Amino acid sequence: MRSPDVLGTGAAALSNLAGAVRDRVHSAARTAAGVAAEVSEQALVALGAAVSPGGLRGMAVETAWLAAHTVLYPWGAVAEQLRPAGPYRHYRTDDLPPRQRGLVVSSIEAAGTPIVLVHGIGDNRSAFAVLSGALRRRGFGAVHAVNYSVLTALTGDVRRSAALLGAHVERICEQTGSDRVHVVGHSLGGLIARYYVQRLGGDSRVSTLVTLGTPHAGTLSAYLLPTPLTRQLRPGSELLEELAAPAPGCATRFVVVWSEMDQVIVPQRNARLDHPTLRVEEHQIRDSGHLSLPVDPRTLHVIVTAVTRSHETSVTPILPGRTRFTRLLATGGHEAQHQPSC
Repeated sequence: MRSPDVLGTGAAALSNLAGAVRDRVHSAARTAAGVAAEVSEQALVALGAAVSPGGLRGMAVETAWLAAHTVLYPWGAVAEQLRPAGPYRHYRTDDLPPRQRGLVVSSIEAAGTPIVLVHGIGDNRSAFAVLSGALRRRGFGAVHAVNYSVLTALTGDVRRSAALLGAHVERICEQTGSDRVHVVGHSLGGLIARYYVQRLGGDSRVSTLVTLGTPHAGTLSAYLLPTPLTRQLRPGSELLEELAAPAPGCATRFVVVWSEMDQVIVPQRNARLDHPTLRVEEHQIRDSGHLSLPVDPRTLHVIVTAVTRSHETSVTPILPGRTRFTRLLATGGHEAQHQPSC
């Protein structure tokens, strides 16, 4: 027969366990309620944007671009060859169209710096069919869209994709003779580029990083697909916590474009970049859908302004083969997991 002390101790332990379970359940319930309230609030904001005249126009553009994008998708699956144009091919400017001539004359450095476009999850370079052409017509000589495997959506990893992007940037710099590039990343592409800049030494190569509808703070829609990659895109993930760490001295300037009507980034404000040490310029668009952000004229204006203005201040030249990213390639990238590059 058990003594009263033993029974009392067991009852107290059970009571403590029940209390801990109850507290955890209540905490989870409060968290779920908070998330639900936040989603509801953001849904009302998105609905308000959608029913405005601009929102209706934005929904029409989103639908039209989705149809066009579907047609262009097979073409975009073919990797793009780097085709230097504009200032790379011309020693004279009199045979250039007026827009290209104006940029080359006013800022030959801006016209000659490559612009690298990085698409989102499950997409390919067809996402930038409109944007790349518009940039070339404005005189930017080397505009190159990067393709990464569609299998990334199922088996991919942001860190690995960032390393591949870094290797691609190195090849572009070697082929063009440029020390630095600008990067435009749509959705997941912006997060891949950000990891490259912050954690793999990419700030020594990337002058300006423009992100379009990128889940900098994660997105609740990532819970819809339980894959290794989408787990990294959930709010509070290990990857996002790693990127939230201070990155003092980061040389890259961030330009963030996000929309109140984004139907993929939930809540929409998670596409903002709030970081204690990064230089961030933010542009809010009220009435553009997620897919159509790369074709929005306002986005084009932001990109052209950002990459042109970045050349108004001088940057420290880079010696070939001496970037931290090339050292990481030589060591297998082990250093990247332990310390920030910026």
